[in-house]
Amino acid sequence: MQKLIKQIRAYLNMSQTEFAEQLNVTFQTVNRWENGRAVPNKLAQSKMFDFCKEKHIPVYDMTLKRIAEESEAIKLDTDRVLLYHGSKSGIEGPIEPKSRKQCDFGKGFYMGTDPGQALTLICDYEKSKFYIVSVSVDKLAHIEVPADIDWAMLVAYHRGKMEKINGTPFYNKYRAMTLNKDLIIGSIANDRMFFVIDNFFVGNVTDMALINSLSALQLGKQYVAVSQKGCDAVHIEAEVELSYLERLFMKEVAEENRARGISLANDICKNYRREGMFFDEILDEAKSGGKQ
Repeated sequence: MQKLIKQIRAYLNMSQTEFAEQLNVTFQTVNRWENGRAVPNKLAQSKMFDFCKEKHIPVYDMTLKRIAEESEAIKLDTDRVLLYHGSKSGIEGPIEPKSRKQCDFGKGFYMGTDPGQALTLICDYEKSKFYIVSVSVDKLAHIEVPADIDWAMLVAYHRGKMEKINGTPFYNKYRAMTLNKDLIIGSIANDRMFFVIDNFFVGNVTDMALINSLSALQLGKQYVAVSQKGCDAVHIEAEVELSYLERLFMKEVAEENRARGISLANDICKNYRREGMFFDEILDEAKSGGKQ
């Protein structure tokens, strides 16, 4: 927090006295913040949020830059991939595949290539923690799923949307796809994508609209350790502290991203509304034996 306050003040080219006057606090208070002898409370950070918004200070970008700098300082073995993980309550004890069962790729430990995705995922949780992690892929049984219909149907399978065709070759294909795997790699479906994929499942958009939305949004990849062996291959490289002020900006960015994503997806869905198949049509064809 002390470094962030210095960055904000430097961005405005203000002295500590001038900055204190803007926030209606004393010079001594700002000095203690910047020296790490005190931390601004939530009320003070809320005032900073309003002030930074008014002055168009890119606090979220500053957070991303700090994460990038910490990431660049980490030296990894050549077989390891650097990733990011957001936890709603922090990691205690060994890493385990224990997320909710009906996530994109089932129960697992979820990591991603985009720090922004992990940040916006946890911004509403006061006790959440942000981690820079790494995973060794080479010795794990893994599969990488491209952003195509297989990705969509694999997500449908893991979210329990295909149970009415349980036992068909089509269903068994996706059940077997990740069976006995340690790690699954595929596109991220964050809050910008949930709108589209949920509309696909309820029959409002076609598979072509879904896949083109996924490609256009370019949300990065997620790595999911779905076995204990996969989780044991994950190392926590660093924990990045997040202030209340940063979380306020993360919430704002999350809302802006969601709105932009929905707008983009709506345009894409209009362009592809007559192309491809709807989800219930895919399942009906699979049930009748026409889709393998």
